[in-house]
Amino acid sequence: MTAARTSPLADRPQLGLRERKKIKTRMAIRAATYELIGHQGYDATTIEQIAELAEVSQSTVFRYFPTKEDIVLTDEYDSMLEEELRARPADEPWIDSLRYVLKRAVGISSMEETEVTRLRSRMMLEVPAVRARMIESMSETGRLLCRVIAERTGRDPADLEVRVYAMSLIGGLSEVTVYWAQNDFKDNLADLLDRTVTVFEHGLPTRTSS
Repeated sequence: MTAARTSPLADRPQLGLRERKKIKTRMAIRAATYELIGHQGYDATTIEQIAELAEVSQSTVFRYFPTKEDIVLTDEYDSMLEEELRARPADEPWIDSLRYVLKRAVGISSMEETEVTRLRSRMMLEVPAVRARMIESMSETGRLLCRVIAERTGRDPADLEVRVYAMSLIGGLSEVTVYWAQNDFKDNLADLLDRTVTVFEHGLPTRTSS
């Protein structure tokens, strides 16, 4: 997200020219946004500046990202998450599939954009507009998870139980980002995600006095 680094989709089958151009444009816009935010802060960064640095028109920026908050929050990982979960063995316990895919996503993110991941997480914590848009966008990722969970469990994605479970996961994962930023990124993100999945697997452990 800071510069034109390798796309997280690089190990997928070769995409067509048009789709590759779209991904390249999205990445350029995000890279420009994070570079500007890193130098001058979120509020001072304008769409005009982003477009100029990304070498695209302002209308192109808005075609890919309706708002500045969407530039910060949108990435390629939702579609990757869906595809990776579907690729896991059908008989693998759901929680094991989730743990594997989240670790893979964090691994890709860490290799490519550690500083940007931290900057993005801090904005989710500190910028009200970004935090509000994040909450709105959670429903979109939740619908994605509903589809995958329904396929694995044989249920309807519109079932209340499926929707509650999916949104509980999304809320928990979002809280990991907030917790990580609040604690100045001292913890290993992969370890935090592993702890989160363990809560979903076993429930909230009772603290025992030593």
